[in-house]
Formats: sequence, structure tokens, C-alpha cells
Amino acid sequence: MACNQSIMDWNATQKDKSFSWEFDYLSMYYDRLPLTHRIKLALLIIQKVYYPLLAFVGVPANLVTIVILSRENCGLSKCVTCYLVAMAVADLLVVILDLILRHIPIVYWYQFTFIYSIPLCNVHAVLIFATTDCSVWFTVSFTFDRFVTICCQKLKIKYCTQKSAAVVLGTVTMLSCLKNITWFFAYAGEYRLQNFPWFCYVTINVGQSLGWAVIELLHYIVTPAVPFLLILLLNVLTIRHILMANKSRKRLRAHSSGENPGDPEMEIRRKSIILLFVISGNFIFLWSVFVVNSIWSRMWDFGVVFVRLPDFVQELGFMLQLLSCCTNTYIYVVTQTKFREQLKNVGKYPFTLFVKLFK
Repeated sequence: MACNQSIMDWNATQKDKSFSWEFDYLSMYYDRLPLTHRIKLALLIIQKVYYPLLAFVGVPANLVTIVILSRENCGLSKCVTCYLVAMAVADLLVVILDLILRHIPIVYWYQFTFIYSIPLCNVHAVLIFATTDCSVWFTVSFTFDRFVTICCQKLKIKYCTQKSAAVVLGTVTMLSCLKNITWFFAYAGEYRLQNFPWFCYVTINVGQSLGWAVIELLHYIVTPAVPFLLILLLNVLTIRHILMANKSRKRLRAHSSGENPGDPEMEIRRKSIILLFVISGNFIFLWSVFVVNSIWSRMWDFGVVFVRLPDFVQELGFMLQLLSCCTNTYIYVVTQTKFREQLKNVGKYPFTLFVKLFK
């Protein structure tokens, strides 16, 4: 039996055209479709505009963020800057590898048929999953660093440094790459161009293997189910510590001064945690649909659960997950005054340079 026959069969080859075929089918019989199918059709139509627009916004947004933060003029510590730059780099790579090189070719299938002649899908999969893991776990690392800074004063001196941040980020990157090498062996080199978590062909053994199903389930648990729980736990502990510290500080100031004027220290704390909570909340909100659908769908495949989620949940999950890689710049603009000032300077620079050249 030839190896290629185990990688793809005739039926799977016909399904390569499923995105365009499904879109045409849903459009033709729209009036007869149930609500869930109509929602999916609406999302497929939106994706044709949404994904290119997201790429158009996401690439320059992350590039500008990297440039501004690297200049270290935003009033942030070197440790925090190190984490935020790493998060922006990881998000930029996800936008390029996942959004531009995966989802846009799927949506515009007819314009990207040449991809079938590039047998690098398994390598592409490793890069996508590794960069996605880095993006997620960099957020966890940043959350833990802020937790230590606020709640663990003794550990803060040793841990919350630029050197420690570099070690943590390097370790996370290395582990992410090692963890996702397994996909090189699970996937074949041929692209499938379907909007599924498995966007490459897989061998029959992998597709029907309980062992590989467990590996895939663990993949989604480690990233990003575990980060979900860690971020929630760290934020709850941080909020608890802040509330207790604020109460104690208010009592001390009331006893010492007999009044309760504005407290500069509490204002500094408030501003520092806003960034943490907004980034964490943004991550949890935009990743939640993708996580639930990925784990639930695999459990349904193997009969662990008996209710299947509608197909549009998967499409919505992809859309929100990719959006999470393009939002941090706007979070910094809203929450960080000095970042806004630096962004204005970057925007003015081309015009300033143009004026200087013609003087």
C-alpha cells in the first residue's frame, strides 16, 4: 500500500474545495437553512473583508508597538518593557503565519491554489502552534511578573528584573518549540485549505488514533486552557491583595492625618494594575470561544460528549482568537499616557522629515 494513499484519499481531495463549495451551497439555499447555518454563512461573508482588514491593521500596529516600546520612553520598567515587546513580536508572527498565510488563503481559495504545490504544511503548522503558544504564555508570564511585583515584595527584588524576564521568555520560547514538534510528524506536507484546526492532511493512523487524539486534547489544555486558569487565579489573588493593602493604607492615613486626601501611591497602583487587568481580560474574552470549541469538538469526535456545537462557533472562535493578536496596541493607547505621546511622535515623524527635506 503506497504511503500517499494513507495521506490522502479521493474523498479528502474533493473536500479541498469545500470552503468555496459550501459558501455557494449556503448562498443558494439560504431561505431553507436553519438559523445556525445562516449565522455561519454570514460569518463566511464577513471573513472575506474581516481577515484582510485585520491583517492590514495588525501588522503595522504590532510593528509600531515594538518600535515605541523598544525606545523605552513610555515610563515602564525595563522588565515590563521586555515582556510587552516579546508579546508584540509573538502577536506579529501569529498575524503573519496564521492570519495571512493560513486563513486568508482559505477564504480566497481560488487565488491560492498554488499552495497545493508547496509541501510545507507540517512545517507551517509547527511554526503557527509554536508562535501561538509563545503569545499565550508570554501573557501568562507578564501576569505572573505583575503578581510578584504587587503581592510578593521580597521576591520582587530578585525576580522582577530585565535579566529574569529574558530568561523566562527564552525558556517559554524553547519549550513552545519543543512541544509543537509533534505536529511535524502528525501532519503531512500537503495543504488541506479548510477552516479546521487540522488544516494539513494527516495520515489515517493519526486521524483515527486515540493516542493522537489525547495528544491533541492535551495541546488545547496546555494552550490555552491552563493559561486561562492561571491568569484568572493570579488576577483574583492580585485583586485580593490590592483591596487589603488599600484598606490598610487608608486606615493608616486616616489615623495619621485625620482626613483622607488623595493618595499618590494608590493612584500609581491603580494605573499599574489597569494595564494588567485589561490585557488579561482581553485575552480571556477573545480566546474563550476558540478554547471551548476546540476541546468540545475533539471530545465529540470520540463520543465523550453527545451534543455537537454548531459550525459557526468554530468560525467565530478563529475570528476572535486572531483579533486578540491585534488589540494590545490599542490597549496601550487607552491606558498609557506616555505611549500615546510616543505614538503621536511616530505619526508626526514622516511629516517632520518631509518638511526638513524641503527646507
